[in-house]
Amino acid sequence: MVDRLVTAIAEMREEEALAITRELLGAGTPPTQILDDCRAAMEIVGQRFEQGKYFIPELILAGEMLKAISDLVKPHIKQEAEVKKLGKVVLGTVRGDIHDIGKNIVGFMLDANGFEVYDLGIDVPPEAFVEKVREVQPQVVALSGFLTLSYDSMKETVEALKAAGLRDRVKIMVGGGTVDEKVCTYAGADAFGADAMAAVTLARQWTR
Repeated sequence: MVDRLVTAIAEMREEEALAITRELLGAGTPPTQILDDCRAAMEIVGQRFEQGKYFIPELILAGEMLKAISDLVKPHIKQEAEVKKLGKVVLGTVRGDIHDIGKNIVGFMLDANGFEVYDLGIDVPPEAFVEKVREVQPQVVALSGFLTLSYDSMKETVEALKAAGLRDRVKIMVGGGTVDEKVCTYAGADAFGADAMAAVTLARQWTR
C-alpha cells in the first residue's frame, strides 16, 4: 500500500496518488507515515532530476502533488508536534528580482524533506529577511536570485543580518540563475546550491 503511494508520486500519477492517500487515511494509516512516504517519493523525484530524467515541469508537478496530499492529510493531524521537522529555513527571492520558479522548487523540496519553510516571496528587501530571522530563529537562510543585479541584493541582505547581530546564528545559502561560487563569496554567504537537491543537502548538513 505504501509502495503504491511512493510509486504514484514518483511516476507523476497525480489522481492515483490522491486516491491512494484518501484510501490510506480511510484505513487509519497514521498521517505522519503518509507524509514520510511523500518525502521518500520526492527523494526519488530529486534523484531523477539530478540524473537528467526529470526536468523543471516534473519538479513543479511533484510539488503540486505534495501540496494536494498535504491538504488531505493535515486535518487528520491532531497536533502539529507529531510532525517532526529537521529545522527551519527562511527563503526568498532577493530585492529587485521577481523570478520565483527556482525558489518555489527549492521550497517544495525542502518541505518534502522535512524542513519548516518560511517563504517570503519575491523582491524581498534585506530588512524583511532580518525581521523574519529574528521572529522564527531559523538555522538556514536561502537567498534566491536569477538576475545579475541580485548579487548586490544578496550581499546587502547578508550585511543586514550581520548588522542586526544575526549573521552568526544562521547558515546562508545562495542560488538561482547564474549564481555560482564567486557570487557566494562576493555576497558573504556560506555556500552555493546548484539546484534544489543541493539546497536540501546543504540544509541537512547544517541542521544535524
